[in-house]
Amino acid sequence: MTEQPEHQLTLDDLAQRLSDFAAARRWQPFHTPKNLAAALTVEAGELLEIFQWLTPDQATAVMADPERAHRVRDEVADVLAYLVQFCTVLGIDPLAALAAKIDRNELRFPVPEE
Repeated sequence: MTEQPEHQLTLDDLAQRLSDFAAARRWQPFHTPKNLAAALTVEAGELLEIFQWLTPDQATAVMADPERAHRVRDEVADVLAYLVQFCTVLGIDPLAALAAKIDRNELRFPVPEE
C-alpha cells in the first residue's frame, strides 16, 4: 500500500523546492538544458539498470523486495527531479505538455473498431 503524505505537494511546490535547493548551492549556472537533459538520461539509465536482467514476472514483482523498491523509488525521484528542473529552465509546463501529447495521440491512434 502506498503511503499518502499529510499534505499533497503540487508539481509547482516541488519545482520551487528544487529551484531553492539549487540556488542555495549556487548550481544554477550548471543547470543548462543540455546538462539537465544529460542528467535526466543518466538517471533514466540507472532506473533501467534495476530491471535490466529481470524476467517480465520478476520486473512486475520488483516492488515486493524492499531493497529494490527503495532503489526504484530513488531513481524515479531522480528522473522526476531532473525532468522538473529541465522544464523549469525552458519554461515548459509538463502537465500541459503531457495533456497536449495525449490529445495528439488520441487522434493518431484511434480506438480500433470491433
